[in-house]
Amino acid sequence: MNAFSLLETINSPADLRRLDRKQLPQLATELRAFLIDSVSQTGGHLSSNLGTVELTIALHAVFNTPEDRLVWDVGHQCYAHKILTGRRERMSTLRMHNGLSGFPKRCESPYDTFGVGHSSTSISAALGMALAAKHKGEDRKSIAIIGDGAMSAGMAFEAMNNAGVADADMLVILNDNEMSISPPVGALNNILTRLMSGKTFNAAREGARNMLGFAPPLLELARRAEEHVKGMIAPGTLFEEFGFHYYGPIDGHDLDALIPTLENLRQLKGPKFLHVITKKGQGYKLAEADPILYHGVAKFEPGVGIKASKGGKLTYTQVFGDWLCDMAQADSRLVGITPAMREGSGLLRFSIEYPDRYFDVGIAEQHAVTFAAGLACEGLKPVVAIYSTFLQRAYDQLIHDVALQNLPVIFAVDRGGLVGADGPTHHGTFDLSFVTCIPNMVVMAPADEAECRRMLSTAYTLDGPSMVRYPRGGGTGTVPEMNLDTLPVGKGEICRAGKEVALLAFGSMVAAALAAGEELDATVVNMRFVKPLDIDLIVELAGNHSLLVSIEENAIIGGAGSEIERALAERGLKVPLLRLGLPDRFIDHGDQTRLLAELGLDKDGILRNVREKRATTNTQ
Repeated sequence: MNAFSLLETINSPADLRRLDRKQLPQLATELRAFLIDSVSQTGGHLSSNLGTVELTIALHAVFNTPEDRLVWDVGHQCYAHKILTGRRERMSTLRMHNGLSGFPKRCESPYDTFGVGHSSTSISAALGMALAAKHKGEDRKSIAIIGDGAMSAGMAFEAMNNAGVADADMLVILNDNEMSISPPVGALNNILTRLMSGKTFNAAREGARNMLGFAPPLLELARRAEEHVKGMIAPGTLFEEFGFHYYGPIDGHDLDALIPTLENLRQLKGPKFLHVITKKGQGYKLAEADPILYHGVAKFEPGVGIKASKGGKLTYTQVFGDWLCDMAQADSRLVGITPAMREGSGLLRFSIEYPDRYFDVGIAEQHAVTFAAGLACEGLKPVVAIYSTFLQRAYDQLIHDVALQNLPVIFAVDRGGLVGADGPTHHGTFDLSFVTCIPNMVVMAPADEAECRRMLSTAYTLDGPSMVRYPRGGGTGTVPEMNLDTLPVGKGEICRAGKEVALLAFGSMVAAALAAGEELDATVVNMRFVKPLDIDLIVELAGNHSLLVSIEENAIIGGAGSEIERALAERGLKVPLLRLGLPDRFIDHGDQTRLLAELGLDKDGILRNVREKRATTNTQ
């Protein structure tokens, strides 16, 4: 018997809308089983997707997609959406080179109305779509689906503040699963918890839901009556103060509750807010028991689940986490900060061993940086653990609140360079460019795990702001010494002495440069510091080599190579410089090794580019 017999008849939401309502629970069962089977073979985000199966079915059943616009926040919960919108047979290519994106992507499908990957953008985008429809005289709906974790970001509230007074015909669905990637934090989470736990309030809401079908005058009367009741039960509802009509909470796994509610809300005009309770990992007991472990998964056997790692090479993230605990033991001034990425950024051990010095500020990168600045003003030593792609969200704060005041805030920037399967929304490809141009910043990129630890210690000794930028995963396998030794600031290291060609490599590119250097008999330099550059070393290399080559896993525009070029030009040095880095385009998702090879940033690519440059230089 075909386990997906009903699901295989659904090639578009139009097919779904032709089903009998009684068939939808079976469809949900098959869709959930398909998700588990598919993601176990490709890897990807599992817990969040299992939690939104019924909600996704209900949305496509009720709304006329793609004419009606669904905007998924972050996109960690979009797999069921992809399957129901004609991409089921391509799920085997999920997050693979030239395959389906792990996030909604406008060029992939007309059902993907907005490209996402970062948190808290959905309400703003849906508001824009709603007001555009109004401007154009089009009768279509705009729906933002946002998680409770994403609601902790200021941008979500900026959008609600605007939407509540903009007379926008839109629906915001709060997918409340009591977590983001890490456990939820903050006052908003406490508000939602209280809303969920009030039995009387829930009963009142159940009654209100049934009232939605009343004629408009009765509906208005019911709304006013509800306001009075609510004042006794839950004083002031946050979302209604923003100008939204609030409904819920309702069970996000109950299609018999979801579909009638959405049908009724579809008929109502103005800004509406539906509070839906779901469970991450729903329907797969292992994911229900540990939704964090099953948030982002590699390939696994569904019947067995994720097996414990057998160890292997240290990751840069682990190196950072160990260093943070060791430095915290050595200096009581140290505090650790994360914008809701405790596990991903390596702060789990620190949060357990030093709970009073650990701050998870929620998905609020801007706040995280300015909060760190405030701590630094009072003599503490804040360490902000953040992904490169998320640091982009706090750029003004980095400049205005930290660097301008020359405050000693250490930025431990993980996922620098290409991250692989998550693709362009998560590649850390711009940080060397956008941080190096900021006055007072010290910018470091380690060649291996041991050097990463020493750079973190170096950053900690500085009286101004600094960034240590390291890649996803492991490096060369160099085991760090468990001390807190530092490096001389602004000094590179000659790793190999050679002739004619000097390869000036930054961070993750040192290993490939060394491999290419052996074949070229080239000098290979681990530059270590992007800012301040080792100018003396660059001048020396320019004097005794016929070609300099800068190599970085960063945008070639404005990156480390640009700084070397500027240093040469300022000193009137005419030695040819070949700059290797990431091209002026967004890099798609795929295997890191393969992407680097295609971009000429592996051994063979360096050899090819250097030989081509030498050939053209010699003919001139």
